Amino acid sequence: MCDGRIPANCGHRGQIRRHQLLADGGARAYRLAQEGMRGMTVTGFALVLAAALCHAAWNVCVKRVGGGAELIWLFSAVSAALFLPVTLWVIVTERPVLEPVHWLFLTGSAALHLAYFWLLQTGYRHGDLSLVYPTARATGPLLSASFAVLVLGETVTPQMGLGAALIIGGVLMLTGGIRRRAKGLAVSLGFGLAVGALIGTYTVWDAYAVAVLLISPILMDYATAILRTVALAPVAWRRREVVAGHWRNHRPEVFAIAILSPVAYILVMYALTFTPVAYVAPTREISVVLAVLAGSLLLGEGDLRRRLTWAGVIFAGMALLVTG
Repeated sequence: MCDGRIPANCGHRGQIRRHQLLADGGARAYRLAQEGMRGMTVTGFALVLAAALCHAAWNVCVKRVGGGAELIWLFSAVSAALFLPVTLWVIVTERPVLEPVHWLFLTGSAALHLAYFWLLQTGYRHGDLSLVYPTARATGPLLSASFAVLVLGETVTPQMGLGAALIIGGVLMLTGGIRRRAKGLAVSLGFGLAVGALIGTYTVWDAYAVAVLLISPILMDYATAILRTVALAPVAWRRREVVAGHWRNHRPEVFAIAILSPVAYILVMYALTFTPVAYVAPTREISVVLAVLAGSLLLGEGDLRRRLTWAGVIFAGMALLVTG
């Protein structure tokens, strides 16, 4: 069913809308796509909250399984197989007309997400997790909102800025803060900032793709899964015994990741079709709160009191943001 925004470029009316937006170009086209939308709606918040729950759940599964690139390949391959019928259904029912610009954004998004996974894993190997992770999670939404203002022409009110600052600061402290004694301080900080920059870049890139070019979020995510599967196939082959071990010993967790990971980001992309990035990006960080609290409650990591304190700060920032 077409409504002029989603699903992607379907039908005659959707194609007319798409060409009108492309004719305006850049930030103006994005602003036209967001015309009539005001801040964070209940629907938008519900989508981002559901995405955060899915994101936290699959990250808990990843932590239980462990593993690196070979696990990414495994759940990407399983995800590509599971979501093939849904993707074919989208293609058949929506009949998207993909022009060169759409292919550019599909492949660009897949490449950015692949670079994010690769750089994050590399940062964990060569840097200090206690520095790379909080830096990436704090700078990601900050840069997403900044890029949205600079590239897409979004506006940020003082209340929104304060709310976003509380969320980002709370996430930074919740995930351990920046520790001066972290090994390879400069290297770890560099990886964290680079990962944050990729988060900001793919968020704005994908927002433009789904809001202006009207590409289906399902197609966007499926293209990413396919590229990850192909690009990481050599690694998976070299580590095929590890892959087989994951499949043999952690099959339920692999299926959970393969389902929840794409669902989480598909929900975010649907929210981005009618909600500004400056609202969505910081609000997504509730997934960090849920994952960290799950670590205390489900995985026995402890430190619950401190984590609840910073979770409260994040929720306060979220209240400011969504009402701004």
